[in-house]
This record gives sequence, structure tokens and C-alpha cells, in this order.
Amino acid sequence: MARTLQPPSHRRRRSTLPTALAAGTTALALAGGGLALFTGSAGAAVGDLVANGGFETGTLAGWSCAGTASAVSSPAHSGSYALQGTPGGSDTADCRQTVSVLPNTRYTLSGWVQGPYVYLGVSGTGGTDPSTWSSQNGWNQLSTTFTTGAGTSAVTVYVHGWYGQGAYGADDITLTGPAGTSSPTPAPSTSSSPSSSPSSSPGGPSSSPTSAPSGSSSPAPSSSPSSSPTGSPPPSGPATPPSGPLPAHLLTGYWQNFDNGATVQRLRDVQSAYDIIAVSFADATGTPGAIGFTLDPALASRLGGYTDADFRADIAAEHAAGKRVVLSVGGQNGTVTVNSSATADNFATSASALIRSYGFDGVDIDLENGVDPVHLAQALHTLQSKVGSGFVLTMAPETIGMYSTSGAYFQLALNTRDILTVVNTQFYNSGGMNGCDGKVYNQGTVDFITSQVCTHIQGGLRPDQVGIGVPASGKAAGGGYVDSTVVNHALDCLATGTNCGSFVPPARWPAIRGAMSWSTNWDAANGNDFSANVGAHVHAMP
Repeated sequence: MARTLQPPSHRRRRSTLPTALAAGTTALALAGGGLALFTGSAGAAVGDLVANGGFETGTLAGWSCAGTASAVSSPAHSGSYALQGTPGGSDTADCRQTVSVLPNTRYTLSGWVQGPYVYLGVSGTGGTDPSTWSSQNGWNQLSTTFTTGAGTSAVTVYVHGWYGQGAYGADDITLTGPAGTSSPTPAPSTSSSPSSSPSSSPGGPSSSPTSAPSGSSSPAPSSSPSSSPTGSPPPSGPATPPSGPLPAHLLTGYWQNFDNGATVQRLRDVQSAYDIIAVSFADATGTPGAIGFTLDPALASRLGGYTDADFRADIAAEHAAGKRVVLSVGGQNGTVTVNSSATADNFATSASALIRSYGFDGVDIDLENGVDPVHLAQALHTLQSKVGSGFVLTMAPETIGMYSTSGAYFQLALNTRDILTVVNTQFYNSGGMNGCDGKVYNQGTVDFITSQVCTHIQGGLRPDQVGIGVPASGKAAGGGYVDSTVVNHALDCLATGTNCGSFVPPARWPAIRGAMSWSTNWDAANGNDFSANVGAHVHAMP
């Protein structure tokens, strides 16, 4: 159904938060460890499958590493050598190796680590890819278990640190279980720079493991559903997609498919500074999990007869200008619920049909009434497999949704980071909140924005997957509006360490993705301050 909103003229829900939340909730919960019963062939020999897991060769033999990594004699957990990796501002010093395994079999991964934000995990399991991490000065053991899928013959074990967080150590890494019979291709040694080439640009082919924020090359999850859409083809073909990768730093804006007092726009009227335009919003249908889209008749009338054909032509024109147009799902009043495999399939099938019909480049997830991070991630992986390599996935959670990695929205972002383009958290309607340093910062300040972004990156997202979401005018939200200068200062602080407030991030993240406004319509009503000033600043970032 079409959506119209009444004043107050913002579609975001004000969070009912206390002035300050308890600190110390920015860490991921460690995955459960411990040995489990072997369920594979009784005749298979059980042992450690990792080659040179103690680095006792004095080299990185058996491992493929990106960035700065080497075998060192001190510090070592046991024996004479250990791995030491030193992440840079745009890499995680990732080391990995591919190991032959048996299908339908339980394995235990374990390793000793020390240093800030050390991750240990496995990708390509054919099921839920586990990862675990710690951040301790002394040696501590990480452990997790997993079961391989029915068609799995090899998995990739990895260990890495985090962007700009200092050197880490790893030693005595083991994968315990029965050996496989295949001869796996070694994991490639790749740069973990998040935007070093078009192939690793967000929205392109899957370029990072589902279980680790390393940015290194890894296949998409083999467990993602891949059923084809059912029913008749859409009535018309999609618009010609844009060519070339998205820019390293970009501007996202929401286009309102309703009239709530902001400047009404045709899609072709959206300011040229926006690289991604999120059409707001898709609607729930009578089928659980499924979405639909129709132009709002009241808006069409205000625009003098804006038709569905006009809208499709405008998408094609935006593509010709190199822009991406995604369909946003949710909003303050959105009621789309994906909470089972059946509703996940309905979501993916209906979204895929709309993408093919209109020429959308992907979807934006802006569900403000709760998300199921497992089934919605399943739906999004299925949708990506239907759409292909040009798929764009953006998100705009409320601040509380990204406050802790234990939150459902943060879990959704982590579960989809292999296909995620950018998360532009709504840094408004939030009140005061703790930053990644545990101190309270008030909304509407550089410190609030930068300390929250720090939490997102330390929690597991790559810097190039994190953006700044703000209202484009004081009328666009209930609180938290900042002018364009504050947004630009926050970007400078995160990327270069300059123009910070009292909070200074623990590292510089030059790959920070950019900024988002709610909305292009409120931006127009505010004299295009956001798109003109923040847009120019974002596009000038190196």
C-alpha cells in the first residue's frame, strides 16, 4: 500500500533511551568452544589438520598472508616461533590456509593468540561459518566448533588482527578432526585493502569471508539458498545497469515516495552529488515476508502526473549518470517480517522480481521494528545470488541497533558483511550514548558520531562498510541534526585524525565509506546544504 506520513515531518522513530547506557558492550560474545563428538566415518584418522600451525619452521610455510606478517621467535606461546601480524590502516594482516575435510563432520578449531582484536575463524564450511576473537595482552586460547555441509571437502582457516589496532600474535593453531581426501587449492594471498580494486568494491562479487571482517578473498556462503523465482516474468525489463565500480567514498540519500512537507521530487530531480539513491519505501504484501512497490498516488498528483513509466525512465537516467538506485525496505512504519526460511524465500523472490522489473540495483534495509538476523541474512544472500555481482546492499539502522554486537541489527550486518556495501547508522533521535571508549557523548556532535563509528569498526565491520547517517535539516528528525561542517569534521577525524573533538579514534580509517542523509527531499528544502557541502567533501577524499 502507498505510504503517507503526517507531521512531525520525519519518518524515523525516536528511540526511548536513557541519557547514558552502560559501557562495555562493544565486544562480540566469544563463540562456544570445546570438543565435540566426531560424527564422520569411523575409519577416518582424527588429528590436527593445520600445516605449520605452530610456525616451527620459522617461516609462514603453508599459510597465505596479506599485509605485514612473519614468523618471529618472540613472543611465542610454545616452541621457538609464532606468527606476528601488524595490521595497517587498510588491512588486517590476514593469514589463512585451506584444509581438506570430510562432509557432514564435526571439527574443532583452536589457537593461542595475544594482542588487540585477534580473530580466529573458518570459512567455506557449508554451514554456519564460526569465528571468535579476543583482545588481551597475554596469551589466551580461542576455540570454536563447526560441522561441515553435505558437499564440503575443504575449509579455509584464518587468523587476523584489525585495522590499525597494533601487532597481534598467534601460535599453536589446530583444526582437530578426520582428514579429508581431496587436495584443496591453497588459499590465495590477497590484499585485504577494502577498496583496492573493482573486484573488491562493496556491491561487487563476494570478497570477504562470511565469518571474519578481513576483506580477503573467499567464496560466498555455500549454505545460502539458491532457489529461482517462481511465477511469470515481470511485465517489463530492467533499466540498463551502470558500469564501473562504486566510488571509494560515496554519498547516499533517501528519496521519499510520499509527501510529508519536504520538497517533492521526481527521481530525476535528486541532486547529482548522491551516488546511491534509496527509494523509500517498499511495502509489505499479503504474503508473509514478501515486499511490493507502487508509486504513491498523492505524490504523483503533486508532481503533475508522475507515472510508473516516468519513474522507470528516471532509474535508467540515473544509471546513465553512474548512480545506483536501491529499494529501501521498512522505515518507521514498515511491517515487513522475515523470521523463517519460508518468509526468507518470499522476501528474496519478491525483491528479485522488483529489481528485475524496475532496474533497482539492490535493497536497503531500514527495518525499525525488529529484525531476525539469521533469516533476514539468509534472504539477502539468496537475493544476492539471484541478482548477481552488481548487487548493492545498504542498511540504515537506528543508533541503538548498532550500539552492541549482541544486538540483532549489528548481528545482521555481521552476517551479511560478505555482500554488504555500507551501513549508514542513523546518528540522530538517539540522546546521549556511550562511545567505544565507554564515555558518554551527546548526539549532534562530532564526538557522538566518531565514537559510534569506532564501535562499528571495532565490532567487526570494515571501515569501507561504515558511513555516517544524519538528517538533512532540522525538520527531518526529532533531534541530532548537525550542519554539513560537523559531518565533514567527523569524516576528517575518522580518516586522518584531524578536526576531532575530545574523542580521538584509536586508529585512522582512511577507507571510511562516506555519509547518508535523510532525505534528498529535506536536503532540497534546506538549500541543498548536505549534498553540496558534504558531497564535495566526500568526493574529494583520497
